[in-house]
Amino acid sequence: MAKKSALTWWTPISNKTTLRVGRLVKAHGLKGAFKLELYTDSPDVRFAPGAVLDLQVPDSSPWFGKTVTVKELRYYNQAPVLFLEDVEDRNLAETLIKAILLVNADTEVLPEEPDAWYDHQLIGLKVIRDGQEIGKVVRVDHLPAQDCLAIKTATGEVLLPFIKAFAPSVDVVKGEVQITPPGGLFEEIADEDSEDEPAVDSDQAQESE
Repeated sequence: MAKKSALTWWTPISNKTTLRVGRLVKAHGLKGAFKLELYTDSPDVRFAPGAVLDLQVPDSSPWFGKTVTVKELRYYNQAPVLFLEDVEDRNLAETLIKAILLVNADTEVLPEEPDAWYDHQLIGLKVIRDGQEIGKVVRVDHLPAQDCLAIKTATGEVLLPFIKAFAPSVDVVKGEVQITPPGGLFEEIADEDSEDEPAVDSDQAQESE
């Protein structure tokens, strides 16, 4: 989920979307726990006890086509550690390492947090700058420092930090995001626009005076 100030792998399924909410990084301890990489801003909701998660694993995995049930999510030194039902020892946990955890979500429903959107709701939005469309959002990059909108323009791709100052308005219903980028971004587009303007010859300039 992305927030202005979250990477979601998704596949359209009618009016539902499969969202990637986490990845099992490695086994933790001897009792079947996992160090968890979070892909959600709502871990307490997505990993509530009893939550059933789909798995993205290779076809050859013994877990292919199966689901797992959350037993408990804890934090050790501020790092998330996940416990699953029926995974009671490290050996079994090792068979799930690198598995991607998935949930189904309604494509029309926005996250509960203010100024937050699922990635699939941002992808495809028209990008408006100074009243003109300059491109479209093709993906959302979740970088360590901040989220960025990858915007496809006529001249290439530009990464715009997804913060309030640079993207003050997102209208999913209207299908557009208004941007006010910092200097240096999208300058090639501005240069091309100025080159397309017809030149005024000296005689016309003098007549207009």
